This record gives sequence, C-alpha cells and structure tokens, in this order.
Amino acid sequence: MSSKAAIIFQSLRRRAPVLAAVAGLAVMAGAGQTMPDGRPTPTGLEVPRWISLKSSHVRARQGPGLDYPILWEYRAAGLPVQVVAETTEWRKVCDPDGAVAWIHRTVSSGRRSVFNNSDAEIPIHAGRSETSPVRARLQPRSIVSLDECEDGWCRVRARRLEGWVVQRAVFGAQSRALCNANRPAGTGRG
Repeated sequence: MSSKAAIIFQSLRRRAPVLAAVAGLAVMAGAGQTMPDGRPTPTGLEVPRWISLKSSHVRARQGPGLDYPILWEYRAAGLPVQVVAETTEWRKVCDPDGAVAWIHRTVSSGRRSVFNNSDAEIPIHAGRSETSPVRARLQPRSIVSLDECEDGWCRVRARRLEGWVVQRAVFGAQSRALCNANRPAGTGRG
C-alpha cells in the first residue's frame, strides 16, 4: 500500500466510530415518528400530517394497492387531506367529508393548503385580528395555499393576495387527527 493510501486508510479508520454514530443518530431521528398503533412510520414523517392532492384526478382506493377497488375519484387539485396512516407507497387519508381512503404517494404533495368546507364565506383579513381590514373572502368549497399558522390564525395566499383566516374556520390546519386510522377505507363519506 502506498504511503498516501495508508494515510487515507488510517484517517478513515479513526473517523469510522464518529461516522457510525452520526449515521445512527440520523436513523434514530427518522424513527422517532410513529403511527397511531405505535409502529414507526415508513417515511419517518409525522402521522397525522397534512398533504395536498397533486392532480384533479386522484383515485381513492379501499386498501393500499392497485388490486384494491376504487371507491371514488377526487377531482380537486390542491385539496388538503390528512394522512392518518401510511405504508411505504400508500397514504391512508381523511378528507374534508370525513371519509377515509388510500391514495398512492405519487399523487400527493407536501405543499400545504386549506379548504373552506362550510357553506359560508370566510373573511381573509389583513392581519391576525377580527378587527383588521378584510382583503377578500374565501368562497365555499374553495382552496388557497397555506403558509403558516400561529395563535389561532393561518396566513394564506391566492395569487398576489395574502392574508389571514381564523384557523378553526378552515379544513387543513388542525393539529389533531380528524379521522380514526383504524376505520376501514370507504367509511364516513357524507
């Protein structure tokens, strides 16, 4: 072995325990997220968590696989859904109607949005206060992008418009699980 190769080998051998410890910490950090039944999540991401649909044609299935029957099709790109359980490739989601179904990971996005699932308009305020000016109104069954939520208010965006909505007024900003992960897919759709 040349002297240069020997120096590199000795340097790597001294660093191996440090590299192993760093790798172990990275694995442990990802393993910290668990599903409702206590098992670690396959993705290492938190469950429940919010995602949105990438397309206006997303098939909702009865189980996590292409061999399961299609229950319905979501037709709203950007619709927020809450992941309540997951496999490596599939996400069990809770939708605005309270229905549970499985969707493939490729038809979802980590981009956040909120949905007005009420029959009333929701005011979009200039600031985090009921007394701040109303910039616009979120129409029933409408979707806007979500930036952040704090102190019971969520900052939303739609094109050039930016403002704040009351967090409890929109679907897609709740921190607790909205559907029971043990419920069979296809139940709860109203």
